[in-house]
Amino acid sequence: DRWIKENLINLDERLAQQPLVAGTVADPAVVADEALTRSQLSFGYTSEEMVVILRPMVLDAKEAVGSMGDDTPPPGMSALPRPLFHYFKQRFAEVTNPPIDPLREEMVMSLRVLLGQRSNLLSELPEATRLIELTSPLLKPHELEYLRTMSEPEFRSATIQALWQAPPPSEEEDGAGQALRTALEKLCLAAEEAVRNGVHLLVISDIEASAERLPIPAMLAVGAVHHHLIRQGMRMSTSLICESGEPREVHHFAALIGYGANAVAPYLIYQTIDAMVAEGRHTAGMTVSQAYGHFVKAIDKGLLKIMSKMGISTLDSYCGAQIFEALGIGEELIDIAFVDTPSLLGGIGFRSVAETVVAWHEKAYPPAKARAPRLETWGLYKSRRGGELHEWSPQVVHALHDAVRETDHTKGKTSFRAYSQLMQTMRLAPRHLLTFRDIRPPIPQEQVEPVERILRRFSTAAMSLGALSAEAHETLAIAMNRIGGMSNSGEGGEAKDRYFTERASKIKQIASGRFGVTPEYLMSAEELQIKMAQGSKPGEGGQLPGHKVTAEIAVLRHSTAGVALISPPPHHDIYSIEDLAQLIFDLKTINPTAKVSVKLVAEYGVGTIAAGVAKGYADIIHISGHNGGTGASPLSSVKYAGLPWEIGLAETHQVLLANGMRTRVTLRTDGGLATGRDVVMAAMLGADEFSFGTSAMIAEGCIMARVCHKNSCPVGVATQDPELRKKFDGTPEMVINFMSYIAEEVRCLLAELGYRSLDEIIGHPELLTQAVHGREAGYMDLHPLLYVPDTGSARRNVLPTNELPEESNLGYRIVEQVLASLRANPEAPIRLAQKINNTQRSVGAKLAGQLA
Repeated sequence: DRWIKENLINLDERLAQQPLVAGTVADPAVVADEALTRSQLSFGYTSEEMVVILRPMVLDAKEAVGSMGDDTPPPGMSALPRPLFHYFKQRFAEVTNPPIDPLREEMVMSLRVLLGQRSNLLSELPEATRLIELTSPLLKPHELEYLRTMSEPEFRSATIQALWQAPPPSEEEDGAGQALRTALEKLCLAAEEAVRNGVHLLVISDIEASAERLPIPAMLAVGAVHHHLIRQGMRMSTSLICESGEPREVHHFAALIGYGANAVAPYLIYQTIDAMVAEGRHTAGMTVSQAYGHFVKAIDKGLLKIMSKMGISTLDSYCGAQIFEALGIGEELIDIAFVDTPSLLGGIGFRSVAETVVAWHEKAYPPAKARAPRLETWGLYKSRRGGELHEWSPQVVHALHDAVRETDHTKGKTSFRAYSQLMQTMRLAPRHLLTFRDIRPPIPQEQVEPVERILRRFSTAAMSLGALSAEAHETLAIAMNRIGGMSNSGEGGEAKDRYFTERASKIKQIASGRFGVTPEYLMSAEELQIKMAQGSKPGEGGQLPGHKVTAEIAVLRHSTAGVALISPPPHHDIYSIEDLAQLIFDLKTINPTAKVSVKLVAEYGVGTIAAGVAKGYADIIHISGHNGGTGASPLSSVKYAGLPWEIGLAETHQVLLANGMRTRVTLRTDGGLATGRDVVMAAMLGADEFSFGTSAMIAEGCIMARVCHKNSCPVGVATQDPELRKKFDGTPEMVINFMSYIAEEVRCLLAELGYRSLDEIIGHPELLTQAVHGREAGYMDLHPLLYVPDTGSARRNVLPTNELPEESNLGYRIVEQVLASLRANPEAPIRLAQKINNTQRSVGAKLAGQLA
């Protein structure tokens, strides 16, 4: 303790004792408007980010919240030059270890950073405590300036510029990629030399970027230097500080820290905030210091949330931990800067990264006679004409509405074909790079299983009453019940007067908040779903804003009207596979006739988790894709967590098959399913059943306004406002039409491929082949999805349920005695005496179900 008091330097306390440092009070006039815009364009900024992402952080000190899912293509498949950050997905804990609740367990969370040379962990020397303490990894301009001017030899600093020069366009095809790689190698050597010369605070900077010199992407620079120093055995001798104009949202900072940056100084975002405050349009009365503080607070909260997804509570543990997986990053980048990061499908290399940086640079520094540069709107968060491609663009939404509202079935089928063809022209996911192999000759459609059998495999994804209006929620339930499918209640409970009626959801969900879960609720289900994660925000709990918690919703959820409801990220009774198996046992005990499903989200390693779930006697394993919808979620979670369902489903199928468990469980998937082609491909990759979320909502009238979290849905689908709910005009028939058209399209495809039923193609990815390669496919290789172990066993579910082994029948004996006593004298008290030991589990659960 004495060593710490004498040697540890708290930066906040040290600065409080210093005279005003240059840069503490920003002068907005320092950076001219055009120069600022050029800098922003050089790093790929967009006007949409300024409004959607930055403004809420500066004004409210909170990360931006959105709704619905991510329906844009992976960055490698995008026509737009996307930042390297977009290729990385945050990893998250599900089942095998729990995430942490950063709100309710704040006392164990810390963003404390220590800068300087780190000593041997086992050494007991006072010098080991000679470090600089930061309360946040984000450095403001005056803080970085002070670190650079510190005179103590233990904190000697140096700055290396992460810049490069692109060759003229006339040179060799991959000249830019080679130039970038060479510059990165020189940067690593410069870092090594600085550390050998006694530098303990190494600043990797791109602040000198100009018309002649381009910035090396910050994530590439930091990752490469970090791993180079590790290989040289020098990483603990210095702290890496990233001074870059590129990071501007939570995910960017998390990625930089995750790949080795001890602290980040985002100079350009501070200059942007200076301009916002000077303009004063949205920041009236706010000082630059307050705006900086709000931004830092918002990023800090976001970092705590991202760390907590993996159960990590301190930033020291997160720094350099690489808790990410890549979608579309090739081996040459992985080997240099992102060593051992999972990137199953491969992807881009230096050439593509260089082309992106050059494209941004050309927009920032156009020819002399061109008009002054200005930020563009990419439409990454909401569909914009000429912007990023969206699966659910207004054109697609209108096409589907035309089909499902048509009362003439023949005309409706024609309209649906137009909608389906429109969907097939877009490349938005790995499955859109695949095509069917012609192995068998076509057969007449009459020989294919009927629509009714296909419809029984369909369900709607979990959408709670609260996120949806009562009218929209019941419409989905009625439609699915009429066609023999199933609707999912979501995690918000269900009104008792709907139980065992046409308006009931056959799938009842149990989430971490246990909202609305009672014995009666459980007994009314045909399937009980344990929600371990949600596609739009894996590693986080469900979120219902307070303005959507009406008196009606509060009664269903056993809560208070007007109070926001946020489910904890973990189930507090599930900290391992064994704990999950116990909950499955409890649910099967209380309702023996209901199947139990476990909902997981696609990520690297989900197959191993699914194998554990199967061993825990779940009947159904539900794999959700990253692009699932949501009523309210932080935008960084919507965009940067989870993988497409194709990857998670293929891995799960392969692992279960290799371990002899595939026939025991049903595999179900969701996450952007919208056509019969999607269903057939999902079946070939291993799915027995198929769930529709966003597409089912649109079928009942949703227009993708993306304001679910604001309670202002203009068509009454996702609101609790009584006046807006009156505008809901969806009908069960519209949803039935949609599901029927999907099933009919499945029949057509099966006939064309020469198969009589879905059973014949389930788990046979060899019926698929990659049709799009190279640049258009983001250089991804989909063959890992098409591999299947040759075990000789069935590749689909063949057992009706994954039966529990027989255990003590004590619970059944108690039920028989209680029911006999009630029949004899319903008014008399009941007293029972039974011997019980610690191997007899959930003894009262069976009785609770019978009495419900």
